Amino acid sequence: MTAGTGTATAGSGGRLAGMIVAFSVAPTIVGDESAEMSDAVAEAVRVVRASGLPNETNAMFTLLEGEWDEVFAVIKEATDAVRKVSPRTSLVIKADIREGVTGQITQKVESVNRYLEENQ
Repeated sequence: MTAGTGTATAGSGGRLAGMIVAFSVAPTIVGDESAEMSDAVAEAVRVVRASGLPNETNAMFTLLEGEWDEVFAVIKEATDAVRKVSPRTSLVIKADIREGVTGQITQKVESVNRYLEENQ
């Protein structure tokens, strides 16, 4: 995927504040006992994938890479998608802010795997 074209916040030195954000958003209350939380979470993931930003979803979190304003706009929209089905929503966010660096969503894992291969 390619990065989107949202407005970015300048960091120190005039560079853009690039980041990887791990976030988890889920309803804490659903309409009835037969309702599935995964339906609401799937709508949040749909928002992330439609953003055009590099992303990855696993069992616990969704990773999203981009500039500050565009990443947090996607997180807000994903949270709003879950809020449509739940009056109470849980949101957890962890960010790695590294100005001027891109491709970290895959490069970090590749670096660890390379280290493990070289140091068996």
